[in-house]
Amino acid sequence: MRIVRLVKPYWGYALLNISLNIFSVVFNLFSLTMVAPFLDLLFLKSDSDYAARLAKGAPEITLSVDALVDGFYYYFTSIIVDPERGKLYALVLICALVVVMFFLKNLCRYLAMFFLAPVRNGVVKDLRNAMHRKVMDLPLSYYSDERKGDIISRMTSDTQEIEWSVMSSLEAAFREPLTITLFLVTMVVISPQLTLFVFILLPITAFLITRIGKSLKRTSTKTKEHLGSLLSIMEETLSGLRIIKAFNAQREVQEKFEATNRNFTRTSIRMYRKVDLASPLSEFMGACVLVVVMYFGGKLVLASDASLSAAMFITFIAVFSQIIPPAKAFTNAFYNIQKGIASAERINNILDAENDIIDREDAAELTGFTDKIHYSNVSFTYKGARNEQVLSEIDLVVPKGKTIALVGQSGSGKTTLADMLPRFYDPVQGKITVDGLNIKDAKLDSLRALIGVVSQESILFNDTIANNISFGKNEATQAEIEEAAKIANAHDFIMQMPDGYQTNIGDRGGKLSGGQRQRISIARAVLKNPPILILDEATSALDTESERLVQEALTKLMANRTTLVIAHRLSTIQHADEIIVLNKGVIEERGTHFELLEKRGLYRRLYELQSFA
Repeated sequence: MRIVRLVKPYWGYALLNISLNIFSVVFNLFSLTMVAPFLDLLFLKSDSDYAARLAKGAPEITLSVDALVDGFYYYFTSIIVDPERGKLYALVLICALVVVMFFLKNLCRYLAMFFLAPVRNGVVKDLRNAMHRKVMDLPLSYYSDERKGDIISRMTSDTQEIEWSVMSSLEAAFREPLTITLFLVTMVVISPQLTLFVFILLPITAFLITRIGKSLKRTSTKTKEHLGSLLSIMEETLSGLRIIKAFNAQREVQEKFEATNRNFTRTSIRMYRKVDLASPLSEFMGACVLVVVMYFGGKLVLASDASLSAAMFITFIAVFSQIIPPAKAFTNAFYNIQKGIASAERINNILDAENDIIDREDAAELTGFTDKIHYSNVSFTYKGARNEQVLSEIDLVVPKGKTIALVGQSGSGKTTLADMLPRFYDPVQGKITVDGLNIKDAKLDSLRALIGVVSQESILFNDTIANNISFGKNEATQAEIEEAAKIANAHDFIMQMPDGYQTNIGDRGGKLSGGQRQRISIARAVLKNPPILILDEATSALDTESERLVQEALTKLMANRTTLVIAHRLSTIQHADEIIVLNKGVIEERGTHFELLEKRGLYRRLYELQSFA
């Protein structure tokens, strides 16, 4: 039903589809019910029967089925007895009517599918958009317990399953019950006794189909989970190919992939076998019901009182035989929807994921930064599987225009402390204020507009150099992009590229060196021109020459800005206004470079280790 609600923007198309399907069913019903009686009238009646029917006169025109049938009988009888037209003319007319009915039925059927196409694809498009929007909105903490490949599987395979299974079957789920209902009503009108057998036997079929459908849903869920694991391994393989080859781990990774692939194949085989059971099961059950109907119907026709005429019995069999295809289609639709529901539940797990980092209704707009940042008694604990305390009662003031360095061993909480400022994470205790305003009370966009980030791993996109520098600021002019690149010491190497600023840098900037990627990242931060900077190990992965160029660019970038610097190389932060030494989530030491050396504490020990190294 949640997927059905997504049809709302396309309700006009959906109504056209429903209306045309109704017409298609009605034309199909007429084409079947008119043939047998008229052939009976044409071939099995004598001249005395024709005379007796004409003697009754034209029937009154009402909305009843009997009046409609009597009207057709009277009209065709008059054609048959007319010497100028006769039986051959009536036969041609019946054939023409059948052709017209079938043409109208199939025309309506095609138009129904024609108007369904925008609904099917539109709903899946909206679902993909909603998932992508949610993936970007969810906090970073959500992804610490999730596999990237599984999320990709849900955004691709599962949404495609919705289109193939649910949206393609949704029409059948509505159309076929309507078809079956109209045909059953017609059968009741023809012979209530025979229809009673149908009502008794059909629930048995429905019960069997439902049982298999529930089993199919469970198997489909397992199949999707195995596919998510498979995509995760593929993503990790592509990302870590260099390390896999360096450690000769190809066989180990391949064995892991093949084991997961076997599980996926095994559950897929089980799923398809259950799906493939739908059509033969429904057809066999329908045939069993048909045989019962033929037997008891034949007895009624052959009985002395002949409560059912041969023509009506033929019509009943013709109508009932047409119930089997929609029943099969509905069974297939039911099975497909069960498969789709398994995918829908996996998609809903993302769409319904809780997001605590959102704007409050009365959130204020941060228009600038004039005073200070204050971490007030801040503590943080990772939720989920990790469930470990990372920071404990941090109290830190970052005045405007100052450079504050965060140092400490790996896992001491440096990056987490910095990541809480742009609200990638929220503290579990305490608060962070910018100019006295709690950042939870500020609009996220306005808060992040004040902050520029240059991380250890340069996050670049498979696009041109110009578009990577102007990322998030599409209105930037070429002159502004070039000026930012010059400040970042990137202009010279960019101009040596084949297409200059329009050169595509490949996946994650793979066509550039580490130093070049980092300078592009710095140029991006320069163009944004934020008053607050977060530099996370920005030079730690570079060679000496690249580090010198990047450090020069960073020095220009930091001028007149408030900066949080995360560093392992203590030589790069000796001129910081204050150095914060973190150890196991608490501030162990603080002061300038020379003050901390004189204390002969953790900072001095780290500095000496690096100096001797």
